[in-house]
Amino acid sequence: MIQFFLLSILFIIGIYFGSFFTLATYRLPKKQNITHKHSYCPNCNHKLGIFDLIPVFSFLFLGGKCRYCKHKIGIRYFLFEILTGIVFVLFGLSLKIDVYSLRMDDIIYFILGILYFTSLFILGGINKEKNEIPKSVVYYQVFISFIYIVYSCTFQKGNVYKYGIYLCIMFFLILYDTIHFRKNLKENTTLLIFIFIVNMVMITKEYITMMTLLFAILIIGFENAIKYCKKRKSQKVIDKHEKTPIIFYLSVANIIMLVGSNFLVNYMVK
Repeated sequence: MIQFFLLSILFIIGIYFGSFFTLATYRLPKKQNITHKHSYCPNCNHKLGIFDLIPVFSFLFLGGKCRYCKHKIGIRYFLFEILTGIVFVLFGLSLKIDVYSLRMDDIIYFILGILYFTSLFILGGINKEKNEIPKSVVYYQVFISFIYIVYSCTFQKGNVYKYGIYLCIMFFLILYDTIHFRKNLKENTTLLIFIFIVNMVMITKEYITMMTLLFAILIIGFENAIKYCKKRKSQKVIDKHEKTPIIFYLSVANIIMLVGSNFLVNYMVK
């Protein structure tokens, strides 16, 4: 019963995080503040009250509409909040979190995992909707990577030399990114993807990163094949310049692989 209560708490925390992720995904590309500016309806700009901001339940109680202008709210926000709650629950289960045997390193790892998931959800959401990669979120992920390295070397006896190499690679990537931006006054998308992948290696280990890359490639290939068949069938012109939201696919694949590997290690491997 207590374990069910714990999982329920994780789900509630997850849907609140999901609500924040949707807000960040909407505001960051518009260069709007995501922490101090009050939530508002994007259609009528009316400030939302406390009962309008309860994740999942506000959508259900209001019938999927704004209380003030009656404009329909996209169901994807509702589904995204539920999905985030489910991911948080699965992540907790994959770590075999037990209220009777909680250890400090387990708590720290779970918190770091949630902070890392935050970057994946926001980066993936913005990359999917706007085909952009916000540098601020990528650098936030770099900060989480550094904190994780400290945790790993403190509690898990991580390989200091290995992490030292990764940090050197990250330093040169960020240095080159800074120089490139000052010269060209625009972001280098490819470089940001490399920084994202190095972050992934540092936090989720090499084998999970490799599985993530392979899984993401399979998803991209499968989706592109479906799009190609649909366009051929409808005789539409194929847009060769259409960009693939690589960070979105990598984020989705990494969440699946990280949670899946935790289940494998904690439940199946003796």
